[in-house]
Amino acid sequence: MAQKDDRKRLGKKHRQASTRPKKGRAPKSTPTTGAIDPRKRKILSTKRAAVDKALRVTKQSPDREKRKAIRPDGPPPRKPAGAVRPKLERPADGIVGRQTPRSANVAGRERIEDDWRDIELLASQMVTETERADARELPLIAICGRPNVGKSTLFNRLTGSRRSIVGDEPGITRDRIYGEIEWMNRAARIVDTGGVVPDDEALIPSEIFRQAKVGLEEADAIVMVVDGRTELASPDLELARLLLRGGKPVFLAVNKMDTDAMQSQAENFRRLGFKNVLPISAEHGSGMGDLLDAVFEVLPEPEERIEEPEVMLTENDEAEEDETGPDFSVSPAATLASEASENTAPRRPRMLRSHGEYESRETKIAIIGRPNVGKSTLLNALTGTERAIVSPIAGTTRDAVDEVVERDGHAFRFVDTAGIRRKGKTKLMAEKLSVIMARKHLEAADVSLLVIDATEGVAALDANIGGYAHESGRSVIIVVNKWDLMTRIGKDGMRLFDGKPPADQKLYEQDVRDKLKYLEYAPLLFISAADGKNIESVFKKVELVARERRKRVTTGQMNRFLEKVDFQKASVPMNKRVRIYYMTQAAVAPPTFVLFTDKDVKMHFSFERFLGNQIRENFGFIGSPIWFKIKARNKKKAE
Repeated sequence: MAQKDDRKRLGKKHRQASTRPKKGRAPKSTPTTGAIDPRKRKILSTKRAAVDKALRVTKQSPDREKRKAIRPDGPPPRKPAGAVRPKLERPADGIVGRQTPRSANVAGRERIEDDWRDIELLASQMVTETERADARELPLIAICGRPNVGKSTLFNRLTGSRRSIVGDEPGITRDRIYGEIEWMNRAARIVDTGGVVPDDEALIPSEIFRQAKVGLEEADAIVMVVDGRTELASPDLELARLLLRGGKPVFLAVNKMDTDAMQSQAENFRRLGFKNVLPISAEHGSGMGDLLDAVFEVLPEPEERIEEPEVMLTENDEAEEDETGPDFSVSPAATLASEASENTAPRRPRMLRSHGEYESRETKIAIIGRPNVGKSTLLNALTGTERAIVSPIAGTTRDAVDEVVERDGHAFRFVDTAGIRRKGKTKLMAEKLSVIMARKHLEAADVSLLVIDATEGVAALDANIGGYAHESGRSVIIVVNKWDLMTRIGKDGMRLFDGKPPADQKLYEQDVRDKLKYLEYAPLLFISAADGKNIESVFKKVELVARERRKRVTTGQMNRFLEKVDFQKASVPMNKRVRIYYMTQAAVAPPTFVLFTDKDVKMHFSFERFLGNQIRENFGFIGSPIWFKIKARNKKKAE
């Protein structure tokens, strides 16, 4: 028993102490060459020699470099001492046939990042400017043709900007894109249409053809573009027949005639039946002068328009306005209720400030959201037209589509952007570029309509897209679309599309607020763009948010406001607490306030949220983010 207790106490050590092997088992010793089969002795000796040689070879020896696996793309470059080794250059990555799944993922991510960097560089060269609201009286030139013949390249060349997306993929342009051109002291509008395939009965090609027909019907002159390096196709012949029947002046632009020797080939396209055949090169710009001369000869002369002079505010008017300030006796929530009485009162002329900010005559609204949430349908409902192509296929919209709506003397420009998706979910170049351009159009807008699919709820991507608008300083209105599907019930009292009980609007709104807490200042609307329900409320909210975005509060009002605020309620760490001497509004759109404090520290997020909520309770600023800047009073003295 004592020996057994010692073994328990020592554990495995008693085996090491015992020199006698256990009964029925051979001693554990390293086999020697004399203890094995002579036929295997040579193999064992060779293995031992190889192991010994590998141990003697240093890591940087030439012999070890020779034994390394050969990479398909050659050996990697020598890295300096102390350089960080990237994850892609692990031993398993360069061995043919031994790529691990993780190595493949790393390589795929690197390739995706490289592609997106190229797309971002291309997007930086594109513009977001649209045509002026008063440019509709100018004559219109329409560009048409089958897919991938260079229509968008010609459009960008004539407008002098990269407005339309251009790529090697056919069918990139789908909706109508308008621009302005000027030639010999004359101005005109130009519209780029999608690739026309008259005989294609598929959904998107048929919708593209319908959009192109709208542009051709309202055009004063038409430029048909063909590819001069290929033979005529059946879509070219069918489109030529349609244009000849229309009776409008048509010019045939034979594109991709890059050299002088190729221009003679343009005569082969006269069999289409057009008199005006012009060889051009949209990419290099050759033949543009002859084309514009011929087109502008047939355009009607525009009527002269007398613009009304703008009434500027004088310094006395501005001083009086700053002294009195806006009337905040009425709560911001009651602003909409008083709009009916305001509309009946005589309107004062729209005035502009002589310096600083001004009241814009046009409000630009960007419609943003995930793919297939109803953005194009909402644009059509707001404009009352079939301006954008609508289909159940996600990613239908590529280029941003804009339309101006005049209401009560104010112009609203709605911009339908492409659906924003994750980087790993986009494959085609046009889709990647459309995602980046959607964010650029958002940053160029005043108000953003964040569209959410009511049937799917708030997804993580919706929160990311809303964050883009919040961080860029755009005013936000949350629009829950397809609400009719959540409340439409059948005979059994259940929803028609999924058989669940009808949704409660208050509970749904609370769920949206919980998932989008950083957008607590944004108004929320429930609409049905397909049925046109509650569309009128969108205009009212946009007008309210745009007005609140440009609101200015005087310094005297802000100082009186600071005296009433109890800053002890703000949960801020002691090292982040600051003493505010006074604050003033430095800018509008978005409203920006400068705080003059006792020390220069970064404002804590909880204090910024507390102060922003206090300002909203007293002054409104509905739907607009509030920015703060700290300026220490004793900063210059310390320097």
